Amino acid sequence: MSTPLKPHLSFLQILSMNFGFFGIQYSFGLQQANMSPIYKYLGADEASLPLLWLAGPITGLLVQPIIGAMSDRTISRWGRRTPYFMIGAILCSICLLFMPYSPTLWFAASLLWILDAANNVTMEPYRAYVSDRLNRNQHSLGFLTQSAFTGLAQTLAYLTPSLLFWFGVNKDAVNESNIPNITVIAFLIGSVLSLTTVWWSIHSTPELPLTNQERDAISAKPTGIKATFTEIVQALREMPPAMRQLWWMKLFQWYGMMCYWIYIVPSLAKSMFDTTDATSQGFRDASLLNGQIGGFYNFIAFMAAFALIPLTRRFGPKIVHAICLMLAGLGMWFLPTLQDKALLFIPMVGIGLAWASIMGNPYIMLARSIPPERAGVYMGIFNMFIVLPMIVQMLTLPLYFDSLLGGDPRHVIQLAGCFLGIAALLTLRVKTND
Repeated sequence: MSTPLKPHLSFLQILSMNFGFFGIQYSFGLQQANMSPIYKYLGADEASLPLLWLAGPITGLLVQPIIGAMSDRTISRWGRRTPYFMIGAILCSICLLFMPYSPTLWFAASLLWILDAANNVTMEPYRAYVSDRLNRNQHSLGFLTQSAFTGLAQTLAYLTPSLLFWFGVNKDAVNESNIPNITVIAFLIGSVLSLTTVWWSIHSTPELPLTNQERDAISAKPTGIKATFTEIVQALREMPPAMRQLWWMKLFQWYGMMCYWIYIVPSLAKSMFDTTDATSQGFRDASLLNGQIGGFYNFIAFMAAFALIPLTRRFGPKIVHAICLMLAGLGMWFLPTLQDKALLFIPMVGIGLAWASIMGNPYIMLARSIPPERAGVYMGIFNMFIVLPMIVQMLTLPLYFDSLLGGDPRHVIQLAGCFLGIAALLTLRVKTND
């Protein structure tokens, strides 16, 4: 059920329609940079950190395919995807507002469940919205623009605590939950951005109105919970071969990325400041340092996203993605061996290139292999390919963190590098319709 003729959008229009992704990814950046430190401030031990991160993957596993299938069948005065954008953005804004005031570990973990559910409600239809709104020849620009906003948003999310410190906010001042005040302010900023940026995209670039044929086709489909789950099951059975092959790449890619995000602050605390004590100044400095190098790799991702557009058009998303993943894998392998702060920024270049590619090129490969009328449900299922590896990582890593990795977070970062290298090789096996 593809729209027969979609208007060609200018670069500025594509930027405007994807601006909401900035707010969504600022929120994700805050989580990546701050949830492990927040959990540690509230008393968590390192071996249990993956289990405390389970909220995101499990909510994504449940929410994204359901919301995707529902948005495919939605007819409203606001459009197919727009209602989900706004509901998710409002909930996300509320959760970000309260997260840094979490009084206990269980409260923060519970709030993360709601926050991730809200982000997923917003993000999955956003992917389908780009596929709906753009012709095939603009998919590369559309999805890699989302990747650019991801890099820019997460650059600022990572750097916000350091910027606040440079502007005079005391980095050692904490609230009653032992959470630094600079973290509190960063989450307040995220609360505002999550809502306002999504509203701007909806206002500036509304969805295309459905044709009578499209309305009739949607109206003819059964509705309700049973119909939604039936659609998901049927889509899984009829999954295109390229999408099945992408699963194996994403398994290792996202297992590795979660290893990095969860353990990068403890790894830096150990390698740079020789501490594992979350109450020490060294650990707080490691968190700030992670914000700086994380902001740098996300800035690289922001710049690289635009540079990857002509490369992807010339060489195809598969080749470009494999090279980017391999560079990130090498960077993560050497990162824990470095003790000079300046040298830490070198591996961040490879990680930034990979992050730009991760947020764009797999979706280009996917969009070329799925039927347009099922973009929502397949985008939701494809995002299951993100959360399932995360769940596997969080359930399995605690089992061998001490026995195989010596209880050393630096070894987890090197494991992440190995897995990204494997993902690069598996990318080359995907048969795409370039």
